[in-house]
Amino acid sequence: MSDRNKILNGRGQSAAIVYACVAVLSWSTVATAFKIALKHLTHFEMLLVASVTSLVIFALLLTFRRKWRLIASLTIRQWGYFALLGVLNPVAYYLVLFKAYDLLPAQVAQPINYAWPIVLLVLLALFARQPIPRKKYIGMFISLGGVVLISVGTGRSGNMQLPLSGLLLAALSALLWASYWMVNNRYKDRTDGSVALFMSFLFGTAYLLAGAAVTGVDLHTLPGILSGMYVGAFEMGIPFICFSLAMRKTNNPALVNQLCYLSPFLSLFFIAVVLGEQIVFSTYVGLALIVSGIVFNQYFVKSKA
Repeated sequence: MSDRNKILNGRGQSAAIVYACVAVLSWSTVATAFKIALKHLTHFEMLLVASVTSLVIFALLLTFRRKWRLIASLTIRQWGYFALLGVLNPVAYYLVLFKAYDLLPAQVAQPINYAWPIVLLVLLALFARQPIPRKKYIGMFISLGGVVLISVGTGRSGNMQLPLSGLLLAALSALLWASYWMVNNRYKDRTDGSVALFMSFLFGTAYLLAGAAVTGVDLHTLPGILSGMYVGAFEMGIPFICFSLAMRKTNNPALVNQLCYLSPFLSLFFIAVVLGEQIVFSTYVGLALIVSGIVFNQYFVKSKA
């Protein structure tokens, strides 16, 4: 390899790490942002503001990349696919997730939702006929043990009220995100990623606006609107773009993926400092178990899938 190529590869890798760090830091702050926004808005209102914000970001991305022509080339079947995908994400997933955060402490809702890769293994086995390697059951049980510890131990050790409805919604959010990932990954090679994000949020925002017209919304507080916009930008929009750029520029995708495992632990720091939640020991242990199980299955168990 020539010196010039080495320099270009080095710059590309450095840029990839920067993009990945931006994505990780963004995702690390959103659990805190959810709770702040929910002080001013309902979970539906927060999603409406966030979804509109994300749609604008993705529209700007298409403009910057000059990909609007790809929208015109979509088939009727693809429009129907995105119409259904928009129901799943952003509508169903985020309505459930935001309601879970409304009912639970952030240190409980965030780790349970983070267990979605374990749910994905089960869904792939059931619907995609991808058998689960025996060793991966070890990782699954480790992660599920972490979920149980957080669901049971955190409330007792921290004297917190953990309503069953909130815990079930947090678990349902993991199921919905795993479902979205499975469906979207199946068709990702057929549509440009930027177009797919825009189309999903185009339909999702349309559904939310229709719902707002029927039920009514009260977006009278500037802090609520700004916090909802922050959620749209740094949960749904910017980090996905940055992570995509990181994966395109890196020559070490495993490193970029591994950086993402820092996100839930950094999130606990922001939850403690900004929200003032006292992070109890069982939360740390439970989250460590969840992440350990996911890492074990991803890096230490060979899979044909």
